[in-house]
Amino acid sequence: MAGWLGAESKPCRLPSVPLTASRLDIAAAVAHVSAADPQMAAFIERAGQLEERPREGDAFASLARAIVYQQLAGRAAAAIHRRTVEAIGGLMTAQAVLATPYEQLREAGLSGAKAASLLDLATKSSDGTVPLHELPGLEDDEIIRRLVQVRGIGRWTAEMFLLFELVRPDVWPVDDLGVRHGWSLIHSMAEMIKPRALAAEGDRFRPQRSLVARYCWQAVHIQRAGSAAAGTGAG
Repeated sequence: MAGWLGAESKPCRLPSVPLTASRLDIAAAVAHVSAADPQMAAFIERAGQLEERPREGDAFASLARAIVYQQLAGRAAAAIHRRTVEAIGGLMTAQAVLATPYEQLREAGLSGAKAASLLDLATKSSDGTVPLHELPGLEDDEIIRRLVQVRGIGRWTAEMFLLFELVRPDVWPVDDLGVRHGWSLIHSMAEMIKPRALAAEGDRFRPQRSLVARYCWQAVHIQRAGSAAAGTGAG
């Protein structure tokens, strides 16, 4: 069944979307977030503009990459991902994955669970369970509902896909440790905020919660960079 993915050898390209919104849109989002929270406003002023994060540009390739990278350090994950792409013929498509024997995927370095997850993603994207071409037209909650049917894709992975690949403006991943940590740093909290409390805090930032999440991650990045610099100086 080729209906959901188009021609057999073609990747599932997502519609062209800017890496970020226009400057005017970003300015409006920052203004909205800053007006809702003075402490967040002060941090945004200190942190400055966020760096661009490039999109994969292909729904299947993006989700497959997320599966491969789970619970692995960057270099190891990149090496296994590269070998996996080579093993299936150089192009990450559902058809290429399905045409590759399971043992060959394992030989590329994938664990048994990840090989099974990649095959499940390929199967479900081919049979219409996860209609990748239709995802940009669906609401966030519906996209998450579809994606979590794939083995190895949980809510967090689906949220990262929404935030960074589809560039959705109102994603609020309250279970993400980095977002919780960053929020707590920005607001000078003695203990890390709990997911339920963070969910409630996010309501006032609708519909721009993705921006808040990214600044929470930035707070953690700045703290770690400062700690590393202090450690180097102490040596």
